[in-house]
Amino acid sequence: MAGLVVALDQATKWLAVTTLADGPVQIAGPLSLRLTYNFRGAFGLGAGFAPVLAVVATVVVVWIFRATPELAERWPTSLAGGAIVGGAMGNVADRVFRSGDGLFGGGVVDFIDLGWWPVFNGADIALTVGGALLLLAARHG
Repeated sequence: MAGLVVALDQATKWLAVTTLADGPVQIAGPLSLRLTYNFRGAFGLGAGFAPVLAVVATVVVVWIFRATPELAERWPTSLAGGAIVGGAMGNVADRVFRSGDGLFGGGVVDFIDLGWWPVFNGADIALTVGGALLLLAARHG
């Protein structure tokens, strides 16, 4: 799951970079595709801490699954963990491989604009859905 999330995230970011450089594309209502680069943390917060938080979050999720093997055996928690790890790694890949200041200084490609929410990407969706699924799975045992 994590590999699929990273692959889809990087493919959509590549499409955004190559097709949205000339300006935004209006989809429907407030939804548009608009290329931005986020050098800060989630939703533009936490400048300087975003790369560290992404790596720490990934390490924590992997550690939880290694320390508690029964979580990996249940499909909802396994799916959630894969989405979280894939989302984190998709954004970390941008920080490592895109131009910016120093290691982990690259800008994360964001391109989904709802007009009323900060611009985001597929990795952010995977992180959010994975986190919600993990909470639901934990609540329902």
